[in-house]
Amino acid sequence: MTIHIEDLKFQCIIGILDFERVSPQDVIVNILVEYNYENGFINYAEIVDIVKNLMIKSEFLLIEDALGAINLNLTKEFSTINNIFIKITKPSILRDVKVSVSKHYIPQS
Repeated sequence: MTIHIEDLKFQCIIGILDFERVSPQDVIVNILVEYNYENGFINYAEIVDIVKNLMIKSEFLLIEDALGAINLNLTKEFSTINNIFIKITKPSILRDVKVSVSKHYIPQS
């Protein structure tokens, strides 16, 4: 089974530039979670809450660090996850372009 979370948009502190550490900016998160449905369903609303709360509270310097932390938190919370694809976009950091970083994670057995 695959859960698709598309265009989750909220504001948080993320980035290494001085102005990024002062004011929250828009981020857009997209996640694909493949999991073993036979062992029970995963509540997508819980995934959304975990991601938003983690990113707002953590104030990551790098998108790469946020990706890793999201993966760790989700795989810890939901043991039936087979793999996760996460993409974080900063739509307003550069003029005329959206910038994203993504990674595909396969939990270790």
